[in-house]
Amino acid sequence: MIDVQNQSDHRNIGIDKVGVKDIRYPVTVMDRSNGVQHTVASINMYVNLPRHFKGAHMSRFIEILNEFHGNLDIREFSNVLLALQEHLQAESAHMEMTFPYFIRKLSPVTESAGLMEYRCRVSGSLSGKDGAYDLVVEVNVPISTVCPCSKEISDHGAHNQRGLVRLAVRFKRFIWIEDLIHLVENAASCEVYSVLKRPDEKYVTESAYNNPKFVEDVVRDIAFELKNDHNIRWFMVDVENFESIHNHSAYACIERTQSVPIGFMPMDHSPPVRVEKPPRKAI
Repeated sequence: MIDVQNQSDHRNIGIDKVGVKDIRYPVTVMDRSNGVQHTVASINMYVNLPRHFKGAHMSRFIEILNEFHGNLDIREFSNVLLALQEHLQAESAHMEMTFPYFIRKLSPVTESAGLMEYRCRVSGSLSGKDGAYDLVVEVNVPISTVCPCSKEISDHGAHNQRGLVRLAVRFKRFIWIEDLIHLVENAASCEVYSVLKRPDEKYVTESAYNNPKFVEDVVRDIAFELKNDHNIRWFMVDVENFESIHNHSAYACIERTQSVPIGFMPMDHSPPVRVEKPPRKAI
């Protein structure tokens, strides 16, 4: 049969990214308490398309993903990207994986257990013949804040609201999702819980009131901790407060690239050595 995608294109223009989006797929995530956690991700996969190809073979993205079924986690990212490069004759390959991550969390006073959901994202790319590998891990963490200004000027109480912190990092050595979440929650006026009894509500309300934070405070506190962490190569953190008395959100963002300190040995970011597997069927 005629392979239309491999036919030449007269416009002579390469495409930066072409592929498939929003594939719902089971994945495995490293879990510090339980070893692994099984969840369902939304996956995007792309490659660059050289100017002389008319199109990309979209079915190959799904076939490659299926080859890693049951073994798809962050440790296999570089291998998936390498397979994309090889089978789609591309110079660069990209994959993004967004998924819910659950942590069993106890309420602060009664220790009532509940599952907290955190939206997470892992994105990776493999570029060029030298195999330059890039990996970014992102967590989205709900928080609670109390407005310092409102507390200062009010005779009774202060307005508070839920917020959302988005933290993305590049790192030298493996980092736990739980550690990133813990770092964010420590910077809030108070954490958010899935289950609260009345003694817990009293504790949460009073703790937040005694620890007021602007979005500027939250984003700076997180950035301060990350700037002192030699494992972090780059970070981006932003905070959005869904204001309870204003018809707008409050927002702050910090992005930094970190230098490697003298005497600190960075991790080799080349793709992991591929484990020999049975030959693939022709795609």
